[in-house]
Amino acid sequence: MKQAIYILVLTILLPLLSIAQQKRVAWQDGKHDLIQFSGVVVEGDSLKPIPYASIIVQNSYRGTVSDYFGYYSFVAQEGDTIEFSAIGFNSAFFVIPDTLTNNKYSLIQVLRMDTINLALTEVYPWPTKEQFKKAFLALELPDDDLSRADRNMARSDAKGRMTGMAMDASLNYKYNMQQYQSKLYYAGQLPPNNLLNPIAWAKFIKAWKNGDFKKKN
Repeated sequence: MKQAIYILVLTILLPLLSIAQQKRVAWQDGKHDLIQFSGVVVEGDSLKPIPYASIIVQNSYRGTVSDYFGYYSFVAQEGDTIEFSAIGFNSAFFVIPDTLTNNKYSLIQVLRMDTINLALTEVYPWPTKEQFKKAFLALELPDDDLSRADRNMARSDAKGRMTGMAMDASLNYKYNMQQYQSKLYYAGQLPPNNLLNPIAWAKFIKAWKNGDFKKKN
């Protein structure tokens, strides 16, 4: 009975000793175990995810890029130095431990914002002061603010701008909702016919007298 127990224990221990020996030989040969390295890259002040950050194994071309939510995942090796970088942030480095007990490792990496002070740049509208002075003196400005306001608020100009201006997002939404409500209101029945509507005929005759249907040159 004891002999059978010894054989069972040896059967269990021998594969484990073989795996440990293979791992020790691999480390002596400079070969590290592969792991699945994953995590999230976040900002240091707000802990918001940093999208499209670069996660690269230092001195190599292996790595990946974080997605829109700052998540990343790729295959690395124990002992690798990982470099995290993103535009507007200071780079950070992390060394994967070589004492892992499994083939997965997760990390939440925090990046600090990088502040860069740009030199003062002055932009001038003209190459030289003489040209600016000449152009400024050649301007024909109105006499006062009231005359400029009257010119900008002319009824004919305002009407032309109004008729030529397309509807914005709110007006388009309102128009579509009105069309949709009209369809729901007359669902299951025929819509009204304006040929028998006296109010519509009155509006048509008034517009005809006003010349709204004349061809504009």
